[in-house]
Amino acid sequence: MSAIASITLEVPDPVAAQAFYADAFGLHAEVLARAAQAPSTGFRGFAVSLVVSQPSTVDSLAGTALAAGATVLKPVAKSFWGYGGVIRDPYGTIWKLASSSKKDTAPANRVIDDIVLLLGVDDVAATKRFYADNGLTVAKSYGRKYVEFATSPIKLALYGRRAAAKDLGVAVDGDGSHRLVINGDNGCLTDPDGFAWDAAGCEAAR
Repeated sequence: MSAIASITLEVPDPVAAQAFYADAFGLHAEVLARAAQAPSTGFRGFAVSLVVSQPSTVDSLAGTALAAGATVLKPVAKSFWGYGGVIRDPYGTIWKLASSSKKDTAPANRVIDDIVLLLGVDDVAATKRFYADNGLTVAKSYGRKYVEFATSPIKLALYGRRAAAKDLGVAVDGDGSHRLVINGDNGCLTDPDGFAWDAAGCEAAR
């Protein structure tokens, strides 16, 4: 199984951003921050999904994120598929908080079951093929709509860009840097949509 050990988000103030990830979501080694001023406008083409077991966990994570300065893109609510909402952190990253359960079945907690990096891509089939050719194993595939790879501890998933934007509650348009680096073990990759993977020596090689 391919590994995504962490993701690095490029932000103007990495110290403040790192504190936000820890205070809002309890994330430390999984989500990192580094200083960058690369221009970026509109939808940056990705979101981080935190999948949890029950609605009270969604409410708790959303509450601490909003208290720390996040803003609401989609209010937390029940839906056909479960319970969840979408927020944008103070540094521009979109977070989707979701549970497949509509009712609490255990005492309240803040356990995150899965971290999923959702990439909105121009051509799901082409990007799926790129990653398969570079050693990633497909775990789930629903045609050109959604693909999930067997990566760990952070999962990687693909949506069509337009579908991703609609799901997240933002306009599809965007330009400039993704402000994201994927820290994995598959070498120095840049996928068809410009998402970069970093491993030891990649920065020197670029």
